[in-house]
Amino acid sequence: METTQTQQDSTMQAEPQKEHQWLQKLVGEWTYDVEAKMGEDKSPEKSTGTERVHSLGGLWVLAEGQGEMPCGGAATTLMTLGYDAQKQRFVGTWIGSMMTYLWSYDGELDANETVLTLNSDGPAMTGDDKMAKYRDVIEFKSDDHRVMTSHMLGDDGQWHHFMTANYRRQH
Repeated sequence: METTQTQQDSTMQAEPQKEHQWLQKLVGEWTYDVEAKMGEDKSPEKSTGTERVHSLGGLWVLAEGQGEMPCGGAATTLMTLGYDAQKQRFVGTWIGSMMTYLWSYDGELDANETVLTLNSDGPAMTGDDKMAKYRDVIEFKSDDHRVMTSHMLGDDGQWHHFMTANYRRQH
C-alpha cells in the first residue's frame, strides 16, 4: 500500500511534549556574567555578554551568545537544545568561535523540573590531546534568572566545578 504525501507529512509533524515546553522558558533576550577558573593554580576570570534564544517549531531552542571570553577576546557561541522523544533524553550541541570542536549534549531534567543536566565529552583543559567528561547544569532560579555551572570529571574521579554563568532576562 502506498503512503500519500499528506499521510507522510502528518506523521512527520512532531507535537511538542512537556519537555519541549520546558525548553521554551529559555526563549528571550538575556545578559550574562561568567566567572571561570581555567586551571587549579589560576585566579577566577570574569566576563560578560548577551544571549538571544529563539524557538524552532516549539521543539528546539537556539541560543546565540555574544561576549567576552574569560581569557580575553570576543566570542560567539551557539547552543541547540531539544528533546528526543524516542530516546526520552534532552539532546543538543554547542559550538564556539574560539574552537573547532562540536560538543554534543545528552541530558535529563530533575524531578522538580528546575534543573537540566547536560553531559558531554570534549577536549580536556590539560593542553594535550586527552578527552574528558563534562557536565553543564542549567538551573532556573526564577523565570528571569537562570544559572549554568560547568564541571569536568578529573583524573581523581571527582567532578570539578570550573565555571558559573548567571543569566538575567531583559525586558
